[in-house]
Amino acid sequence: MPPKKRKKRTKNLYFTKDHELAIIEYTKTPSRAKRSELYIEWIQPAFDQMVDKIIYTYRFGNLPNIEYLKQDCKIWLTTILDKYDPSKGSKAFSYFSVVTKNWFIHKVKKNNTRARREVFLEDITSERDVEKISEELSYIRERQMKEFWLHFYHEMNTWHSANLKPNERKVLEAIRILFESSEDIEIFNKKAIYLYLRELTGLNTKQVVNILNKLRAKYRNFRNKWDAGEI
Repeated sequence: MPPKKRKKRTKNLYFTKDHELAIIEYTKTPSRAKRSELYIEWIQPAFDQMVDKIIYTYRFGNLPNIEYLKQDCKIWLTTILDKYDPSKGSKAFSYFSVVTKNWFIHKVKKNNTRARREVFLEDITSERDVEKISEELSYIRERQMKEFWLHFYHEMNTWHSANLKPNERKVLEAIRILFESSEDIEIFNKKAIYLYLRELTGLNTKQVVNILNKLRAKYRNFRNKWDAGEI
């Protein structure tokens, strides 16, 4: 008999657009009663599942007193709700999942264990566990990566207001065009990117490289802030 096809597991969208809007409304309303209503109905359930899934996915469950830490983290998330600023472009899921992961990493460091916990599939005996962890990790990374690039594009658009030289503006505008046309163009390697940039700007390779190095400094600054949960 042919092997039975396994039904594809659907993603558990526990942090939806509705939860996103509830958090945004929470940060804007001064009403305690409204905040309490939004938190109980929308935000708390999303935070509960997000924390549990991050603990499971990144294997923070090995920390001592994990149940206490889990509740402590959820309480801490409520204290930083006001720090979330949707105008900066970051989605709530990405923002709070990053700061939650960093919070547990800090706890790991305090316990003199690894700074980061990786999922070692070869140490997991259950095939079902392997599949579930892989899917959760893929889902979290996929959402975080998508939101990272969307927010970076928003950040990059603000660079036009900086004191840029004409050629620097040309390269920045060319990069924006590549972002906006990413699904319509074929880029096989780094040389192809430089070729596109040269054609769009009219500059030579050396000029493009020098300007890209300057823009990379801005990118690194953005990435460091993102990784630290400051954005």
